[in-house]
Amino acid sequence: MVPLYALETRGITKRFGALIANDQIDLTVKPGEVLSLLGENGAGKTTLMNILYGLLRPDEGQILVGGRPVEFRSPRQAIDLGVGMVHQHFMLIPAFSVAENVVLGMRKKTGAVISRTRLRSSIREFSHRYNFDLDPDARVGDLPVGLQQRVEILKSLYRGAQILILDEPTAVLTPQETGDLFRVIRHLQGEGKSVIFISHKLNEVMEISQRVTVLRLGKVQGTVETSATSPAELAKMMIGRDLAAPSSPRTGGYTGPTLSLQGLTVRREGKEACSGISLDVWGGEVLGIAGVDGNGQNELVEAILGTAPVASGRVILDGRDITGKGPARAIDAGLALVPEDRQTRGLIMDFSIAENLILESHRAAPFRRGFFIDEAQVNRFAAGMIQTFDIRSGGGASAPASSLSGGNQQKVVLAREISREPKVLVVMKPTRGLDVGATEYVHRRLLEERAKGKAILLVSSELEEIKGLSDRIAVMHRGAVTGLVWPDVSEEDLGQLMTGAKTMLSALGPRGGGEQ
Repeated sequence: MVPLYALETRGITKRFGALIANDQIDLTVKPGEVLSLLGENGAGKTTLMNILYGLLRPDEGQILVGGRPVEFRSPRQAIDLGVGMVHQHFMLIPAFSVAENVVLGMRKKTGAVISRTRLRSSIREFSHRYNFDLDPDARVGDLPVGLQQRVEILKSLYRGAQILILDEPTAVLTPQETGDLFRVIRHLQGEGKSVIFISHKLNEVMEISQRVTVLRLGKVQGTVETSATSPAELAKMMIGRDLAAPSSPRTGGYTGPTLSLQGLTVRREGKEACSGISLDVWGGEVLGIAGVDGNGQNELVEAILGTAPVASGRVILDGRDITGKGPARAIDAGLALVPEDRQTRGLIMDFSIAENLILESHRAAPFRRGFFIDEAQVNRFAAGMIQTFDIRSGGGASAPASSLSGGNQQKVVLAREISREPKVLVVMKPTRGLDVGATEYVHRRLLEERAKGKAILLVSSELEEIKGLSDRIAVMHRGAVTGLVWPDVSEEDLGQLMTGAKTMLSALGPRGGGEQ
């Protein structure tokens, strides 16, 4: 008899000191079903998935696989019972080949001596079965992100996974790669496999899942059929209120070009990563940079910051030439940066919230008194930022950044950069990996800075974000600007600009402030 549920949890509870991360969690996943798991950052999703994968043990409750009670003491036991997990940050060894990564740790199955010929043949056949088209001999570190994710999925399937947990699987994928992933998921469904899909992107949840379970503050708020709900209703279940559309009225007009890029060319590894880019970002506007990842966006920002050598052209900030003069000079001139990866480039994870809030400002007044840091002033400043930016930390300003949820880590970075009162704010993928509530907050803060007359350069791969926040959109393809358009541009035109199929320069200056 086929069990009703492929996986079930009953009353799963997990405590970390006084914090109840999971509180009596009941969850069911049917055979051949995609169940989406939604919740704000810190809602308990990761804790629950780590329990289901054997990385954590619950304090209370029961897990059933195929109707039978099980106890996971390690990921190996979870794998042996058919549970696989693809983490948001891939667990791969870049220097190893695809085949080596797939069979790593499978000595019981492969034996002490591995036949490379049989291994390649087996991996190639398995890859072909799921239309992955992976070369078993390819070095994983040389593969694009989308193919690395396929290696992770292949690794779980090769180990016999019948239940696959996908943690934020589309966070680093292009729209095309996301479509490819969804085709793989539907293939798995056709084989009767179950998928737990964790995402903050409500449109993707609506598209790929049959049911949705929502967590808030460690508790299940409900499980609903996808066909019987809407993104707005799911968002309300997640945050406990209706989601507000981003809006911040202007307090003034455009103040003229604050950041000017003049014929900027950047070379990387002998090739032009950016080719003759000329753009102006006006005070009081958000200029969005759209494009598929890897088309020169990172090199453009590095050139503005002064960390990438400029082959030709100039970067002018508020009338000052800062070309190639390094981050310190750029910051002194009025530049602030919210980097793409808050954990590796935005924060020092072992430092406290207070210490992270004064990075790059700690050498001068009011935080320095003589040779020493004024701890009292730092703590007063941190307390004010925590309140102003609603940074939620159980340990206050002294808590390490590593203890915060992703949304609160991003708030620390935003608080630090905005508190400097910059003339130009460069933000890269500011809501990557954030839940809808944190995303709403970040969008509101950016629009508030725009309303104050700040010039904002927004780099994002989320087209909805780009179109919703930008006054103008510059589209990049292969290091060149193929479009400079208004945000009401059609999806078809935007797609053609992103692939280089057409060029459109219709928004040379903001409405009411430049050429139309």
